[in-house]
Amino acid sequence: MKRKLILLNLVLLALIAAAGGRLRQVWLEAQARERALATQRIATAPVPQPPPAAPPAAVTSATYLEVAQKMLFARDRNSQVIVEVTPVAEKPLPPLPAVHGVMNIGNGPTLIMSEPGSTRQRGVTLGEQIGEFKVAALEGDTLTLAWEDRLVKRRLDELAPREPAPQAESLRPQAQRGEPAPTAPPKQAPAAPGAQTGPEMRACQPGDSSAPGTVAEGYRKVTTQTPFGSACRWELIK
Repeated sequence: MKRKLILLNLVLLALIAAAGGRLRQVWLEAQARERALATQRIATAPVPQPPPAAPPAAVTSATYLEVAQKMLFARDRNSQVIVEVTPVAEKPLPPLPAVHGVMNIGNGPTLIMSEPGSTRQRGVTLGEQIGEFKVAALEGDTLTLAWEDRLVKRRLDELAPREPAPQAESLRPQAQRGEPAPTAPPKQAPAAPGAQTGPEMRACQPGDSSAPGTVAEGYRKVTTQTPFGSACRWELIK
């Protein structure tokens, strides 16, 4: 029993000695690493240098040319010539044709029109020329006329023919005597159709006071309402 205790103690001493040796070796290695790190040199990156500054521009007399020109008070001392452009006056619009009525029998609107200064009426469809104008479009009661490179829009009531005003000179003697001015009797047109406006239609003559339904020369008079009054036409009796 005593011998077993001695052997056990010897084994423990051997283990303690081995452990001490191992600890010493670890400690020596740690010391060696510390010395290596202490003596190691760390490479530093070079500090970037700013680019060299550009040299200042040379000062010349031409640099102050604009300042010198703007400081002068006289306008004629400026080297820049100002050209004044005179605006071109717009070409005046010629007199517009008159519209006496509009009718549509299924093949598009036909306008009863007359040229400026003329009482002769004729039917004009879209795209046709009357005088200096071309009928471009009809939208509701607004008519568009094309003249050269311009479009002229007018309401139909603005293009209705205007009756000439009585001359003041002819009424002056009666006004001075206090007598009423004589009224000229309206000119009656014969109950007959006027100019041809379509294959089976003719226009009414100015002053035609015949009743609707009147028959003449194989045509019957028909009256319809338009946005600016009544319009009449003569239709062929079939």
